[in-house]
Amino acid sequence: MKSKNHILVIRLSAMGDVAMLVPVLRVLVDTYPNIQVTILTKPFFKPLFSALKNVSVIGADVKGKHKGVFGILNLSKEVKILGISCVADTHNVLRSKLLRFFLWFSGIKNASIDKGRAEKKALVNANGNPISQLKKTHQRYADVFKKLGYPIALSKHKYPGRERLSLPLQEIVGKLPKKLIGIAPFAAHEGKMYPLPLMKEVIEELDATGKFKIFLFGGGKKEILQLDRLAGSFNDVQNVAGKLSFEEELALISNLDVMLAMDSGNGHLAALYDIPVVTLWGVTHPYAGFIPFNQPNSNQLVADRDQFPLVPTSIYGNKYPTGYEKSIASIPARLVVEKVLEVV
Repeated sequence: MKSKNHILVIRLSAMGDVAMLVPVLRVLVDTYPNIQVTILTKPFFKPLFSALKNVSVIGADVKGKHKGVFGILNLSKEVKILGISCVADTHNVLRSKLLRFFLWFSGIKNASIDKGRAEKKALVNANGNPISQLKKTHQRYADVFKKLGYPIALSKHKYPGRERLSLPLQEIVGKLPKKLIGIAPFAAHEGKMYPLPLMKEVIEELDATGKFKIFLFGGGKKEILQLDRLAGSFNDVQNVAGKLSFEEELALISNLDVMLAMDSGNGHLAALYDIPVVTLWGVTHPYAGFIPFNQPNSNQLVADRDQFPLVPTSIYGNKYPTGYEKSIASIPARLVVEKVLEVV
């Protein structure tokens, strides 16, 4: 039976994009306590939403039983059984459009995100001319709910407290009165990743103060090996990549004093807990709208546009002219250290 206020929210993509939904949904369910929300996303991301009231998660197996047109048709049938009243498509790609069509055909209204493609195209084609801030992705998400009749004010967002650390995590953190720094040095594309030799300089300076415990975050076998080698060079640096469950990583992140990240998912995870996030931007740019939630512009360190005037060269970091893959190296290691010390 269809519920009057049961919203299906679609977001099937990368971790950062899904994490940006969380503060928006916090405000949504606080503003409308009688609604029910079901998130359609990758099963791995379920812990992101576990603390939200009236919010549940269903997984989409887009490489298996939900693959292709007939798979999406079957998914629409599974979704209809839940009794949803409307669809908030915060992804707006071929799969989600097809799912929306099948549900619309059954009389279920929907709304989709305006990604601002024309504005973003103009941003990456600025060719060295002045650029300005576009609408932030969190607000674009909020606009989808407004279209469905659920306007929200992100200024009313309330952060959760720090998550309680399990005994194993308490042992990892240790009992010494040191502040905790998280560093996530990797990104999906080379043009978004600070060179490891420079990151090593940053870690060396921070570690030398003796005031911090530093945790390295990442994923994938190759990254884990690199992070193990990097951590092994220092006294108070520990690689937690591949060592913790996603739930444990979130708990640890919620207890950090600062996160240093690329334009990537870990920065968005830290922002969910009101942790200061220092973000490094190479061929992408914070003006495209992907700044971690409620983080100040002053925490966004960008490539030098005097040296690399075509920055930003793409929205997602996958396109850049020859030589621009190293544009992020124009951010001095000393500047990164100073910014971390300023906000920690």
